[in-house]
Amino acid sequence: MEAGACSGCEKMDESIKINEVSGEVVVEDDDDREDESGVKFVPGPLLPLKEQIDKDKDDESLKRWKEKLLGCVEGDISGLHCQMEPEVKFHSISIISDDCGEIVTPLPVDETRRNRPLFTLKEGSDYQLRLTFTVKHNIVSGLTYSNTVWKGGLQVDRSKGMLGTFAPQQEPYTHTLDEDTTPSGVLVRGVYSAKLKFEDDDKRCHLELDYSFEIKKTR
Repeated sequence: MEAGACSGCEKMDESIKINEVSGEVVVEDDDDREDESGVKFVPGPLLPLKEQIDKDKDDESLKRWKEKLLGCVEGDISGLHCQMEPEVKFHSISIISDDCGEIVTPLPVDETRRNRPLFTLKEGSDYQLRLTFTVKHNIVSGLTYSNTVWKGGLQVDRSKGMLGTFAPQQEPYTHTLDEDTTPSGVLVRGVYSAKLKFEDDDKRCHLELDYSFEIKKTR
């Protein structure tokens, strides 16, 4: 922390975010997004992409920022007057580990694989999940994920995190989640069920994926 910075500023920074579209500064709680008065954060109105681009078009600095953010999409927005909500389409989910390399599963999952584990991991091994997705129509703000895991009907793990804010573009985005380690021991071996869910700032759910995986002593 720099000299002269107040104590507690580091914690404060974690609860402050800026709406990338409107520039509005929002104070939010990580879990409930409520302020001290108990009032929940309500996102501002969603505008069509063309209206967002045309707004403040006389401000050169803001125009350059929007051009950088939106990239090639700005040249093809004539038909987006009525497109309000962003669409996030997930193309694949991959598991990456030293034991198995990268195993790619196209989304949606093929019906023939729904009752089988998507991947098998060795106990005590490091792994990561990698996602490929496309954003269409509008900017998706504050895309988050949560991953809940059960074994034998009991919840054994739950993780969540922020992917970020993404502008619509032709090319897919690739995002790799933080590295994790499978547990070890005879009691943790077996098949697990899990639910992976993605939501944005407006609580729109873009994907709910039910899947299973297996942990073995040796792969």
